Amino acid sequence: MTDPLASTQLLNELPDDVLERLRSQSLSRHFDRNQVIFEQGDEAEELYVVVSGQVAIATQSIDGRESVVALLDPPSLFGELPLFDGSPRMADARALQPTDILAVRYEHVRAVLDERPQLMWGMLRLLAQRLRTTDEALADAVLLDVPGRTAKRLLELAGESDDFSTALTQEELAAVIGASRERVNKALATFQRLGWIETIERGHYRILNRPALEQRSSM
Repeated sequence: MTDPLASTQLLNELPDDVLERLRSQSLSRHFDRNQVIFEQGDEAEELYVVVSGQVAIATQSIDGRESVVALLDPPSLFGELPLFDGSPRMADARALQPTDILAVRYEHVRAVLDERPQLMWGMLRLLAQRLRTTDEALADAVLLDVPGRTAKRLLELAGESDDFSTALTQEELAAVIGASRERVNKALATFQRLGWIETIERGHYRILNRPALEQRSSM
């Protein structure tokens, strides 16, 4: 079985002895579908690694609307930002399906960094990637319309496979895309009418014309 700690971008450059030390200090936790892992504003003391399942990172607007800013599959790491500045949680995290995670306390990671400060370079690379992802999401929101964002998210969910399934409900998919459920459903219906995708069953899609989707995702 792949070591989830060693597979994360934040920790994969750590020597084996350091990884073993953090592994022995980590705690395993299980969350059922839609169970909250943490909420925006919570005090933060741990970072997490997804072992199985899927986690959504989301923010809430003043009127209660949810925007899903990230979908995390194994072995993604999350909840690391307060490690650096001690701030409260900036978003919500919840399980989208039955999910297992490893929790590592900040104090244990900080102890490693105090002993081996050169390991901070790996963390800086992770933070730079997070910033690039945020910049890309902001650009999508400004430059792409709802069908364009829908096409892009479908391609991301599919990866290299034309047949793919997602545990996202229609509301959650709309939150990921950053639009209303009605507008996303309209975009999906248009793609099906054009013969670009087909719905096999609820949450299971098949891409029929990948080049057309790729072109639409950049418009």
